[in-house]
Amino acid sequence: MNYAAVFEDALEALKREKRYRVFADIERIAGRFPHALWRSPAGTREIVVWCSNDYLGMGQHPGSIDAMVSAARTFGVGAGGTRNISGNSHQIVTLEDELADLHGKQAALVFTSGYVSNQTGIATLGKLLPDALILSDQLNHNSMIEGVRQSGREKAVFRHNDMEHLEDLLRATGKERAKLIAFESVYSMDGDIAPIGRICDLAERYNAMTYIDEVHAVGMYGPRGGGVAERDGEMGRIDVIEGTLAKAYGALGGYIAANAAIVDAVRSHAPGFIFTSALPPAVAAAAQASVRHLKTSPRERAAQQANAAKTKAALVRAGLPVVVSPTHIVPVIVGDAERCKAASDLLLADHGIYIQPINYPTVPRGTERLRITPTPFHDDALIAGLTTALVAVWRRLALPFQVRAQAAE
Repeated sequence: MNYAAVFEDALEALKREKRYRVFADIERIAGRFPHALWRSPAGTREIVVWCSNDYLGMGQHPGSIDAMVSAARTFGVGAGGTRNISGNSHQIVTLEDELADLHGKQAALVFTSGYVSNQTGIATLGKLLPDALILSDQLNHNSMIEGVRQSGREKAVFRHNDMEHLEDLLRATGKERAKLIAFESVYSMDGDIAPIGRICDLAERYNAMTYIDEVHAVGMYGPRGGGVAERDGEMGRIDVIEGTLAKAYGALGGYIAANAAIVDAVRSHAPGFIFTSALPPAVAAAAQASVRHLKTSPRERAAQQANAAKTKAALVRAGLPVVVSPTHIVPVIVGDAERCKAASDLLLADHGIYIQPINYPTVPRGTERLRITPTPFHDDALIAGLTTALVAVWRRLALPFQVRAQAAE
């Protein structure tokens, strides 16, 4: 067996399909976001980042930075162990209290990332529910798919946001069998939103539990940043709410919030929680500062939504193939992996604009795209520069424009 050849062949397959991922070496600049430094092969230059998941720029908020620096100086830079072996810092305990309050739940549990909170959270819930059927939206994130797989339970995938299909599956299962409906609030590649109230109606009708991934919505929607479920008045009807601290809150970590028994059961049984080191106190302190700030400050959300709307409108007027969504996600469809990568490379090299290409398996083949995420700091001048650059790249690569521009929602 030529072991090296196995891995080389795997990489070559990705390169042939134009799916090999190349990461830009960038340095964020606190106080100047979304500007950053790109350490390119030709040297270091300043760029504008248009694809960050730091949706509100909280990664540079003075309150969050101060909380992290103060905690690091006071408690050090590491956690010192897993949660059950010396790593259960007071900062994580109070962060969990803050998150439980955010979602109006009895308890919350913090994990090392949003991926882990989904993967190990869903898997553990599924294992604890006897003979459970997990009903999963067709476009759920890979972390949710892995959680379902690792639960070892039967799954049923319902067509994306198709409530008739979901009801057919629930009806066929019957009311007595344990059921968990797993779905997202904001789907990050198209920017569309789940019909949360209708899903809750079906869950109540057929005696199912609900699990919502609010990763791309916490901090962003609702009067206190509790997500789309809070905005829509449905938060109290959801059994388990999952979120992240690494996007709108600008820090790191994931979590679930639910009633005390559910949270304690996951805490006591989830391998992805039990056997990994805890978040350092400094990270937990920064995350808590961000959560607390966004509970009372709508300013960042309002500015972000305004700039997202301006960006959509500008790109649509330019005839670019934008998927106009009701959220802050602005996908521009390319439809080919090689040309998507080429468009990203030209934007960075020629225009100093960084937008990472999104290819299969993140999105289906033929729907490759540039995923743009405006923030409160992408002002009118940056939006105009982005529009001009995208039009130039589209023309250079002979990419198709929209036949007829449509008004942005």
